[in-house]
Amino acid sequence: QVQLVESGGGLVQAGGSLRLSCLASGRTFSSYAMGWFRQAPGKEREFVSGITWSGGSTTYADSVKGRFTISRVNAKNTVYLQMKSLKPEDTGVYYCAATQRRTYNSNSDREFGYWGQGTQVTVSS
Repeated sequence: QVQLVESGGGLVQAGGSLRLSCLASGRTFSSYAMGWFRQAPGKEREFVSGITWSGGSTTYADSVKGRFTISRVNAKNTVYLQMKSLKPEDTGVYYCAATQRRTYNSNSDREFGYWGQGTQVTVSS
């Protein structure tokens, strides 16, 4: 069983930055691929970014490329999402997700079996 706890959300002005963290339980975190998703009010949950078990490969949604960076520190059981140049359309609940596989084949949330409770990010204009 994997438990995920997100932190780092908050209220920020457009153009600002935030760093989200996701702390995972379990001794096998280093073998899990991880992802970040978000859900805006009235919208479906969408993929934001993913990272393979070693951090050697990352992917991003087109809407965040060049502004967001995903990373992980396996020794700390933690995955991060650095968000810069934030826009009001980045507002939503951000979820950390994990799969027990070392990589993921698509950006679908069905790839990931474990989820955190989410952290709210609000970007004001």
